[in-house]
Amino acid sequence: MEAWSMKGRGRVYGFTPSLKDYLIDAPISAGDGFSFSGGKYSDEPSPADEWFKQGKIVKAHPVLGSGGKAKDPIFGLKMGAGSQASDDVFRWFCVESGNPNNPTVILIHGFPSQAYSYRKVLPILSKNYHAIAFDWLGFGFSDKPQPGYGFDYTLDEYVSSLESLVNEVSKDKVSLVVQGYFSPVVVKYARSFQEKVNDLILLNPPLTADHANLPSTLSIFSNFLLGEIFSQDPLRASDKALTSSGPYQMKEDDAMVYRRPYLTSGSAGFALNAISRAMKKGLKTYVEEMRNILLDKNWKIQTTVCWGRRDRWFSYDGVEEFCKDSKHNLIELPMAGHHVQEDSGEELGGIISGVIRKNRI
Repeated sequence: MEAWSMKGRGRVYGFTPSLKDYLIDAPISAGDGFSFSGGKYSDEPSPADEWFKQGKIVKAHPVLGSGGKAKDPIFGLKMGAGSQASDDVFRWFCVESGNPNNPTVILIHGFPSQAYSYRKVLPILSKNYHAIAFDWLGFGFSDKPQPGYGFDYTLDEYVSSLESLVNEVSKDKVSLVVQGYFSPVVVKYARSFQEKVNDLILLNPPLTADHANLPSTLSIFSNFLLGEIFSQDPLRASDKALTSSGPYQMKEDDAMVYRRPYLTSGSAGFALNAISRAMKKGLKTYVEEMRNILLDKNWKIQTTVCWGRRDRWFSYDGVEEFCKDSKHNLIELPMAGHHVQEDSGEELGGIISGVIRKNRI
């Protein structure tokens, strides 16, 4: 068995996978007893390794809780290092592109996704902006503490943790771009810190009451026991969750990046369970609150809604009417689905650049 590691700036994440067959036939679990690794890239750097090298680890938001060692929710066994919170401050995986002296644009992925979804947008924005994409806690290569051990994945916690991260990566005002189900979290943050935000661009956000219900592809992870089982399957947790929402056709190299967290630790799946349950419990309230914020005449942040018309999760019904009532700009992308940045990345990069440039005039 050969050991390998993924290295960031000043941090090393080490794994010891079985270097044999990919996923289905991998005979030995890695790390915590819930995951498998190996396959076509086992003898050379995988796309996930290459993506990780482009980023760095940023420490932000204090770890709360008792400081005890996390145990898995099924058997009560001690979890591996990937499921344990940091001792003091959480670690976030961030990828930066462009001149740091240029205006900062922060790209925020949806649920479930990763910063990797903005890989086609980053090069476009880097020409004129300092672009930053990050993985939320519980996703990608950021910390994934077991719920109850420092972070419970509630929507309120995501709001406060976003405040910490934004303050860590930029001392100046920023433009925020957010996709999908995390839009209400970002809007609530922006309401509290309007002085910190220049522009807000929402990509297929949940704008209507119908949008506040998780699709079956995601709600399945909130089910007791069955959710824990399905969340440990990378094909369900990443591939199906990303491709069922629109026209996106996942390439194998991209799939290797999205699957990696689920292949190397059970913590990614257990975080997915917790987030699904939190969304199922609080999303309707958050969506209604977001609607009220965006309709408020005192809302001063210039806001644009970009909508992929081939979204299979969110109906377009009511979107145009809401944008008219709220007087927010609506830009349609006819060939994109729910994950706009995946389907039309380069086009979206140009749109974001244009919106921010126009708002500066």
